[in-house]
Amino acid sequence: MYPIINIFGREIASYGIMTALGVLAGGFFVCRTAKKRNHDDNDYIIFMLICAIGVLVGSHLLYAITQWKIIGIFLSNLDRFAATFGDLIANLIYIFGGSVFYGGLLGGIAAGVIYGKIKKLDLKEYSDICTPMIPLFHAFGRVGCFLGGCCFGIESPLGFTVHGNELVPMINDVQRFPVQLLEASLNLILFFVLWYLLKKDIFKGRLIFVYLLSYSVIRFFDEFLRGDTYRGFLFGLSTSQIISILIFAVIVIYILTTFIKSKKRQTKNTIQL
Repeated sequence: MYPIINIFGREIASYGIMTALGVLAGGFFVCRTAKKRNHDDNDYIIFMLICAIGVLVGSHLLYAITQWKIIGIFLSNLDRFAATFGDLIANLIYIFGGSVFYGGLLGGIAAGVIYGKIKKLDLKEYSDICTPMIPLFHAFGRVGCFLGGCCFGIESPLGFTVHGNELVPMINDVQRFPVQLLEASLNLILFFVLWYLLKKDIFKGRLIFVYLLSYSVIRFFDEFLRGDTYRGFLFGLSTSQIISILIFAVIVIYILTTFIKSKKRQTKNTIQL
């Protein structure tokens, strides 16, 4: 829609603006919530910065994995594509230049867990406070996708028609469903639900599981409304749909396993009494 916004005579990518707003909104929420729960917000800022590193690494790494065909061509013609150092860098930027949300999500979680284990943090409390920030940030990001034209929807009689988008020319002159705005709305609803659960101490220590289960369902179904099929497909499903299935299955198995173990401990304690 509006990939570039002119502010005081300078052209700035709308996606970058929305991402920055998402970071500010998410950071404000976490710091404010941490203070209300008598925590040092500086500790949470450091925690979020560590997670951000994981997000950057994970998002670009998963994007590169989705480009496995291009990587194969690159490796089989390495002498030609890497004739000079400049060519090598240019091709690596092309392969790792994009980002995938799920890669960033998993990378951020991994970085947070590793840092928390090293610093011996109360990861359940940290994850509870930080989890609502994820869909809040993501909502801003999806609005940025809509403005920029990426992650676009399928052709649809219900939607918007874009003209003159030079960054994503394939969306021009085609009416497409605003799947970015749909996901932004669902993420915003999920944020408020998680915020309510956090304030009421419902699912204490397990809000990240609530988020992962909820978002995996959201992402699985809204992928059917996506029109950017170049992301790679397997068995008729997109990369994100396959990851959604895996995340949902892993979380359900973990919850059931934990529940069964808890029941066994209760039964054992009852017998001993």
